[in-house]
Amino acid sequence: MTPAVVGLVLCAAILHASWNAFLRGSVDRLLTITVMCFAWTVIAAPFALFLPLPAVASWPYICLSCVLQVSYNILLVIAYRHAELGQVYPIIRGCAPLLVTLGAALFAHERLGLQSLAGIILVSLGVMSLSLGKRGTKIVAIVAAFATAFVIACYTVVDGIGARLAGSPYTYSAWLFLLNSIFMQFTFLAIRRRIEITLRFPDFLKALAAGAVQILTYGIVIWAFTLNPIGPISALRETSVVFAAVIGRLFLGESFTVHRLAACVAISSGAICLGYRS
Repeated sequence: MTPAVVGLVLCAAILHASWNAFLRGSVDRLLTITVMCFAWTVIAAPFALFLPLPAVASWPYICLSCVLQVSYNILLVIAYRHAELGQVYPIIRGCAPLLVTLGAALFAHERLGLQSLAGIILVSLGVMSLSLGKRGTKIVAIVAAFATAFVIACYTVVDGIGARLAGSPYTYSAWLFLLNSIFMQFTFLAIRRRIEITLRFPDFLKALAAGAVQILTYGIVIWAFTLNPIGPISALRETSVVFAAVIGRLFLGESFTVHRLAACVAISSGAICLGYRS
């Protein structure tokens, strides 16, 4: 993995933690995600219109990913409704790299070296350990967190394969976000029956900004999938929990203990294994 890829994926990790922290602290999380979709539409539509269409072979992956990512959004809302960021975010992001690595081995025929596998394991165990010792976490939040991790692994492998088949990660990302936005708005209508979004919604402008951040972060990851194995990129992305822990402490009033510090060291060590070029 080149230093440029490592640096960009780590930047994506910081931005990913930021929009998750914002979602956790928002007034109406389902509405917030739906407003974020409007930003996806505005940004993705010009690219979708002016770039060449993705290769035909990639379209089933785009559609399947849209369904999976809408499921991810709903599960994320449920998880954050019943627990704080530091309780469920580590479970969600820690399980995903291991599942992604397994999925990539089965469906993308990827084989990793011992150094990469060690990095993935360190990141995953370090991330998941951040949720240990948490009291008062509801069962529904834990179940939603594990279900979310499974869905993340599914759409990550789907997008890793789909982006390679599309011919360009940029056109794949553009159509993915454009269709994902449409899917999410129909989902909101099915749940709430109508959409009433005004500037009086307290998180409106922040949600638009978060949507722009999200499309940038996952666009970087999809681009990285076309250059590197899916598993290590997924694990490197999950270093976002380190930044989420800091954000949770500074802005959401969550605790930052010696245990969390040790977990962050394990995650950072895993990231070094993934990024080190021998």
